[in-house]
Amino acid sequence: MKTLLTMTSLISILLIAPFLIPVSDLEDTVVPRLLADEDSMFVTINNADIHYKAKGEGKPLLMLLHGFGASTFSWREVIGPLSEEFSVIAFDRPGFGPTSRPLGEDISSFNPYSLEGQVKLTVSLMEYLGFEEAVLVGHSAGGLTALEVAAQHPEKVLGLVLVDAAIYTEDTDSFLFKILTSTPQGRHLGPLISRTLLRNSDSILEMAWYDPERLTDEIREGYRKPLKASNWDRALWELTLARKPYDSSKVQSVRIPSLVITGDSDRIVPVQDSIRLAEELHSAELFILPETGHLPQEESPALLLEIVIPFVRSLIEKD
Repeated sequence: MKTLLTMTSLISILLIAPFLIPVSDLEDTVVPRLLADEDSMFVTINNADIHYKAKGEGKPLLMLLHGFGASTFSWREVIGPLSEEFSVIAFDRPGFGPTSRPLGEDISSFNPYSLEGQVKLTVSLMEYLGFEEAVLVGHSAGGLTALEVAAQHPEKVLGLVLVDAAIYTEDTDSFLFKILTSTPQGRHLGPLISRTLLRNSDSILEMAWYDPERLTDEIREGYRKPLKASNWDRALWELTLARKPYDSSKVQSVRIPSLVITGDSDRIVPVQDSIRLAEELHSAELFILPETGHLPQEESPALLLEIVIPFVRSLIEKD
C-alpha cells in the first residue's frame, strides 16, 4: 500500500510539476515588422504578415526559399546578381525574419508552420504577385518546401534548384522528445526548450560553414536579428510541433528539370543525401561545390551563380 501511494505521488508530481514552471514572455523583443529593411515589403496571407523582397523585372520568376533558422538575409550575396537578368522574390516563412509569428486562434484553421501551410503560402504569394509559374530555389528545409510545391503543383514550377536540401528526414526523434511534443506538459515547456536550443546558435552557424573563420560579425548579427522578434520562441516550438517525417517516395514523382547543389563539406545535410536526391529525381543534374559547407549561397556565391544562371536560361529556351 505504501509503495502504491509513493508511486501515485510521483506520477502526480510528474504530471503537475511542469505546469508550475513559469514561462514568461521574452524581454527586449519587438513586433517582427520592426525588423524590416529599407527594401522590405509585406503582404497578409492567411493571418500571416509575410515579409518579402522583390528585385528585377526579367523572366522567369525565381522564388528563393531559405532554410531553417535562416531568413531572406541568407540570399544577400545572390539576389542582386540574379535580379540583373530575372525577377527574384525572397520571402520569410512564418517563424523567421520579419514575417509575423501567428499563434493560438490565428493558426487553428490554417497552420502556416506545417509543410502543407508553407506550400500554400508559397503558391499564394506567387499568385498575389501576378506570376503563374516560377523557378523555385530552396535551401535546406526550404528545399523540402520547394519540392513539395513541385509535387502538388507541377504546373506552377518551371524548374527546381535544391541547395543542400533537407529531404530525407527520418523519424529519429528520441522518446523524450516525442513525449515533450505530444503532451500538454511538454507543450507548456516548449518555449523554454526553444530558448535553450537557440543559446548555441553561433555554434550551429559555425558548423554550417566550411571555414568558420570567414564568419564576420555582420553575418553573425544577421542570423541573430530574428531572435529580437516577439514570440520567436513560441513560433519555433509551433514549427517543431508541426514537423513530420517526409514521404520521400514523392521525390520520384517529380518530373521537373532540376539542379541539386551541395557543398562537399556539408555537416548539416550529408552529401550522400544530395547524391541520392539527384539519382531519384527524374531530371536532375548534381553539382558538388569544393571547400563549401551547408551554405553555398553565402560561402561560394560565384560558383552557385555560374551553375544556376545557365540552368534558368535553358528553361526559358525550352519554354
